[in-house]
Amino acid sequence: MGDENGNNNGDGRVEEGKMHGEDIRAGGSDRARDLGFNPLQDFCVAVDEPEAALFVNGKFCKDPKLSTAEDFFLKGLDVAGDTSNKVGSNVTQVNVAQIAGLNTLGVSLARIDFAPYGLNPPHTHPRATEILTVLEGTLYVGFVTSNPENRLITKVLNKGDVFVFPIGLIHFQFNTGHTNAVAISGFSSQNPGVITIANSVFGSKPPISDDVLSKAFQVEKNVVDYLQAQFWVNN
Repeated sequence: MGDENGNNNGDGRVEEGKMHGEDIRAGGSDRARDLGFNPLQDFCVAVDEPEAALFVNGKFCKDPKLSTAEDFFLKGLDVAGDTSNKVGSNVTQVNVAQIAGLNTLGVSLARIDFAPYGLNPPHTHPRATEILTVLEGTLYVGFVTSNPENRLITKVLNKGDVFVFPIGLIHFQFNTGHTNAVAISGFSSQNPGVITIANSVFGSKPPISDDVLSKAFQVEKNVVDYLQAQFWVNN
């Protein structure tokens, strides 16, 4: 049922004048829920001053009348990413940061290039499920279920094979071959986010106390110090 301001007419539609930032910023309207909006940044701190506020997805909307084809277009995904790094892989993201028209649409994708025996290290996407298709090569992929089972589910994928990584679970892809490999991944968010486990734990700024990490991993502090001294690659 709509209120006296016409926020919602009962069928999920928001009437004209109610799609501005002050109405959807908190994601509280029925329209926002109907569109399946999820948090698209790590956190949203409440503020009383609107001048200091942002939309929950961190983006303002362009007047639709001013939109052009360029807002929905990106070229160059045929170009291989540079895999000359320690892990031998490169992720080329195609999300709302690259295609502004993806804002609020809840989808994005990425190209993943692998050098021979290259690895996309264990990581999570806090805001999206991932569906991956192998275009070239052979990949050993897997994910780990949540506590307390922590079950490893893996599969060897060849060209044309598809695999799903459920939202929020730690997962990886490893090129088992002596030739390059390429995959395309789709995501159920325009900004899926990524947390690379080793980078977050051992490469945080400022660093996590070695007292904490040595106890958590049941290793000596010198091992933690060694790991924290490494250069961690963000993929």
